[in-house]
Amino acid sequence: MIAGVSRRRRGGQALAELLVAHWYRSHPSWLAWLLWPLTWLYRVLRWFGAAHLSTDRSMRLPVQVVVVGNLIVGGAGKTPTVIAIVELLKSQGRRPGVISRGHGRQAHDLMPVTDDTSASRVGDEPMLIHRRTGVPCWVGRDRPAAGRALLAAHPHVDVLVSDDGLQHRALQRDAEVIVFDERGIGNGLLLPAGPLRQDLPASLPESSLLLYNAACASTRLPGELLQRRLGDAVPLREWLARSTAGSVPLSGLRGRRLLAVAGIAAPERFFSALDAAGLSITRMPLPDHHDFAVLPWTAADAEVIVTEKDAVKLAAAGTGQSRVWVVGLDFDIPPASRRRLLQLLGHEDQP
Repeated sequence: MIAGVSRRRRGGQALAELLVAHWYRSHPSWLAWLLWPLTWLYRVLRWFGAAHLSTDRSMRLPVQVVVVGNLIVGGAGKTPTVIAIVELLKSQGRRPGVISRGHGRQAHDLMPVTDDTSASRVGDEPMLIHRRTGVPCWVGRDRPAAGRALLAAHPHVDVLVSDDGLQHRALQRDAEVIVFDERGIGNGLLLPAGPLRQDLPASLPESSLLLYNAACASTRLPGELLQRRLGDAVPLREWLARSTAGSVPLSGLRGRRLLAVAGIAAPERFFSALDAAGLSITRMPLPDHHDFAVLPWTAADAEVIVTEKDAVKLAAAGTGQSRVWVVGLDFDIPPASRRRLLQLLGHEDQP
């Protein structure tokens, strides 16, 4: 039974890796053209979904809503963008909350994210957002229901940030923040022939702004570049306790033998940043949302360095005999985009 599940998981991972390899080519490959007829089915299903919600069935919640998402499948930097937006709103005196589907979680019911909740039940990204920001966070497939539940439990919340949900029109929004990374739109085709969830628009809607988690713009749409920075390395035990005791700047780890582990959508981005910080690392990329049910390293790996998204799942897994360092990623929203987002919410930027 377990062996069968493991084989299916490996098979699914291999298929996902094959698709991604073909999606992010500059021109459609043979596999993309083979899958291209299915994009019309996907397009029709999207059209019916949009038509269903065009008859005033989308819900307006009693607070403002900011949706953060992307036009492609897979991670492009939504989670650190959500964290940056929440911190921006807090700095302006707002009281934000976060709603999310909780991708990859085992549970399906509507539920809050708390310090005692396991990442397997609510999802690693909502768990990280709650841990980093401290704001109320609820997960559920039905985002309007998640929003209503959060507001009922936390009536002081006056703005909601939706982690993903750009294509889910059941929830009306006051602002949209679209995030792209260096991969752009890949081969430019819709799912499943390409990575696009929807067609790239000719221009951005009035209520939208675009941010690039990349060194330069990766689509033809105008947008500013997010400023990325890695934080200090914090021992896992202290990080889980929300303490910075024992933390060291990345430069303090230079010259050590480090195993860098990343179960995120684009692990090479994390590895390259560690390289740029002057660290000597051995790379261990893992599938996005890897569950760490079994530790992928051994006691022979004396020191391990992981992302925050992976760290939220290591509380239950333990660490073996290795010392584990956690390194966070922060985004700085450029001033013009900061002002634009606040204007969409009826605010002036207060330094």
